[in-house]
Amino acid sequence: MIILVRRVAAACALGALGAALAACGTHGASGTPHAARHAHSAPTTAASSKPPTLTPGPSGLTPVFTNGPRTRGKTVALTFDADMTADQGARAAAGEHFDNPQLIDTLRELKVPATVFMTGRWADEYPQEARAIGRDPLFEVANHSYSHYAFTNDCYGLPTVSEDRMRSDVERAFTAFKKAGVPHVMPYFRFPGGCYDQRALRTLIPVGVTAVQWDVVSGDAFATDADAVAQQVLEGVRPGSVVVMHCTRSAAPTTERAVRTIVPELRKKGFRFVRVSELIGAASGGRR
Repeated sequence: MIILVRRVAAACALGALGAALAACGTHGASGTPHAARHAHSAPTTAASSKPPTLTPGPSGLTPVFTNGPRTRGKTVALTFDADMTADQGARAAAGEHFDNPQLIDTLRELKVPATVFMTGRWADEYPQEARAIGRDPLFEVANHSYSHYAFTNDCYGLPTVSEDRMRSDVERAFTAFKKAGVPHVMPYFRFPGGCYDQRALRTLIPVGVTAVQWDVVSGDAFATDADAVAQQVLEGVRPGSVVVMHCTRSAAPTTERAVRTIVPELRKKGFRFVRVSELIGAASGGRR
């Protein structure tokens, strides 16, 4: 796994913000690209057209996607984690902003398609924004759990969800998106903190999701230098890359400014911005 960039160590030291480290945008500790129960599987974008997914892994394990093909054109997917943990309601009520409407407006202004990995708790807190993102054809919404609690132990200070609640936590997020009015949610799931193991992949088999990681860490978590964030992305992107960024003002305040640099520079280099679903479709050979 890519070790979290220089700003993560400082972020993790913030203690009370440990739960928000969701923001941390790291790979998990597995060493590889790693509510009431609702008995349903991941929803699809439309009854007549299922979005592309990866074939399950050995023994039917939940498949893990890290990046698209390197040889099918210069495509790149910007992904944004809309993080909010289940226990941060008091902080939101006190005025802390876990959303970033200016970032979403900038993506629209620059005409950049993107995938937003949203927690169910975030959708509960910002239902109008969740609905607007979900109804905008420029974007696609995917699942980032309900609580943003970690699915493994020792995951950057995040609280841990027990094995018997992993599935229900993911399904509860899908329910929250539906309640907020998000019309179509992709059958993709991003582990909080990027942390997962074989147990977590096995537990989520019945949900029917493809786990989505990344190959480029933006370093926007708790960053104060937008230029440094932009430079890190520009240096890391390759054809087929998935970039992890964040859609939370309090935990990633420089992201919008970084995007204003990243987008034109990558376009100058011939890159085309796509949603994660297009990369997964290319990787799976168009299978649905």
